[in-house]
Amino acid sequence: MTLAELDLPGGPFTLRNAEASDVGPIVGLMAADSLRSSVDPAAIEDRDPYTRAFQAMEADPAQLLVAVVTAADEVVATMQLTFIPGLARGGATRLQIEAVRVRSDLRSNGLGGAMITWAINEGRRRGAQLVQLTSDGSRVAAHRFYQRLGFEASHVGSERPPSKHLAEETHHGLCERVRTLLRNVVSNTRWDALAAGDSAD
Repeated sequence: MTLAELDLPGGPFTLRNAEASDVGPIVGLMAADSLRSSVDPAAIEDRDPYTRAFQAMEADPAQLLVAVVTAADEVVATMQLTFIPGLARGGATRLQIEAVRVRSDLRSNGLGGAMITWAINEGRRRGAQLVQLTSDGSRVAAHRFYQRLGFEASHVGSERPPSKHLAEETHHGLCERVRTLLRNVVSNTRWDALAAGDSAD
């Protein structure tokens, strides 16, 4: 399903719902990211986890995986939108923007900004009161990019892998694990923009 048409240098480009055949190219875009290449290798030896993830997103109306393609239907960018209802902020719905990737040779032509602008407007159309995203703490250029689009650094977050044995650990072992995590954790900054405010274009 076509979501939008973008007339930009190097284009035109089409924003559409991602299809099963797009999973490989989308993972390829993620593998081209040096921060994530160890998690998403370019050569997908086991496609099953990616296929299951795509099927789960496709079946969930709160999820929207966007593929940006050229006139030749080549995937050159992507992002995932998640609509999150909640009781906070008077029962507000939040739009979470994740996994934004643009092919390296197209990062200075306005495509990324056009994608985020479309996402903000789509969030407004679907009733989101807040648009939020996280960005790795080391992505300084990305932080400046989001600031130009009206996002503000509002929260600091942390991440860790889940552990089914965490509750069984001794106090000493837990303390050691926490110390290790604090040394190695990658902090993320959450960036917020009000969907009800001015658009980012």
